[in-house]
Amino acid sequence: MTRAVLRHLERAARVVYGRFLARRPGRLRFHGAFASFDEAMANVRGGMLAGYDHDSVSDVSRQLMEQVPLWDYPILYWLGRLAPEVSRVVDAGGHTGVKYRAFGRYLDLDRLDWIVYDLPAQVRAGRALVRPEDRTLSFVERIEDAPVADLLLASGLMPYLEGSLGDLARRLRALPRYVLLNKVVTRDGPTVVTLENFGVAEVPYQIRAEGEVPAALEALGYEIIDSWIIDSLGHVIPTHPELGRCVCRGYVARLREASRSSQSPESRGRDLPLG
Repeated sequence: MTRAVLRHLERAARVVYGRFLARRPGRLRFHGAFASFDEAMANVRGGMLAGYDHDSVSDVSRQLMEQVPLWDYPILYWLGRLAPEVSRVVDAGGHTGVKYRAFGRYLDLDRLDWIVYDLPAQVRAGRALVRPEDRTLSFVERIEDAPVADLLLASGLMPYLEGSLGDLARRLRALPRYVLLNKVVTRDGPTVVTLENFGVAEVPYQIRAEGEVPAALEALGYEIIDSWIIDSLGHVIPTHPELGRCVCRGYVARLREASRSSQSPESRGRDLPLG
């Protein structure tokens, strides 16, 4: 039997096993492969909440997200490096302010206006959790309501964002000078949406085409000045192993001067140093 035949049989066996696992999705973190966010939402299992915007989802992994795992260190590094140029951050998908609390151990956040944008359930929970020491933390349910900022942070948002990065950025009052993205889940092929099991809910999870986010940044007028791969977060959809292993990425992008100068002075991010 040739190696090619053996490889073909191995792939076929993985597919058959994946479809077997699909019959018991409750034991899996990820299941299904869909062409769109809406199709994934329509396939949430009966008895499960659909999507992220539920009060009972707010506490899922919250304490873990308030830690600084290895893959957060590039973001922490760049926030520190850009500190002289940044006085306000919009933390898109910032949950209940988890990164504000995590990074507060390492950054002087009293000099940094930190606005979390998230879904209403997460914003309600975040406001309820605000501590006296969270002096510069605030929340908005609509990104359009966030004030002009120097930096857009999206750490872990992209898999759960229904639309594109470009659509999100254009809803801001003005494009920020910098964009920091982390845990952007990608694949070599068209975008696929799977369902992530949160225990109480199933949430659409987008594995985006590898070139989508860099192309969106380019179209918005940004240049990527740093990027990285988080090997430990790569995974396969158990029910669809034939789609291959996804790759988790991070990016730092800076708005080109030509794009920045095209914005009105009133809409540009502030340039106040942090001290």
